[in-house]
Amino acid sequence: MIIVGLTGGIASGKTTVAGMFRSQGALIVDADSIARQVVAPGEPPWRAIRDLFGEPVLNADGTINRSQLGEWVFKNPGLRRELERIVHPWVRRSMNAQVEHIRQTEPRAVVILDIPLLFESRMTGGLAEIIVVYAPAALQLQRLIQRDGIGIPDARARIAAQWPIAEKCRRASIIINNSGDRSETLNQARLVYADLARRT
Repeated sequence: MIIVGLTGGIASGKTTVAGMFRSQGALIVDADSIARQVVAPGEPPWRAIRDLFGEPVLNADGTINRSQLGEWVFKNPGLRRELERIVHPWVRRSMNAQVEHIRQTEPRAVVILDIPLLFESRMTGGLAEIIVVYAPAALQLQRLIQRDGIGIPDARARIAAQWPIAEKCRRASIIINNSGDRSETLNQARLVYADLARRT
């Protein structure tokens, strides 16, 4: 089994690249998906978030209002750190459990940990490679505005909340450039996956 980290800047196309790896046979452990599961109503992180932000953070059905929560935490670094302190340990525990299950059931798998805040949350230990999906800042901004339907100030605040993409690229062992068309990105992903699969 080989375990690889996948990250990138917000709206750089990391999810698209993860899908490309999945279609080739990689097993994806998705931090964002796990984060949504651990804040389901009644779970301990859900209760902690409700206590921290109050009832306005909840939708009518009791689920976390993610867009409202995002709006608050991206404008307030202190609240963002507090939210991460609540959620990250639970995400980390669940990811470790998934990896261990794969280790026991599919020992020759290519396992990709899809973690938006891989560097920021210090989850780089024990990885065979760190893949960063790159897109230039101007393209990130454009994609983020289109994707989330937010204004330029909010989009810039969300980009600024993460490490600069140049710093992530500097620490990467593999860079996939997603500033061109989809076929160019797919070709890069295929080459990377073929190398990883050989090494299992």
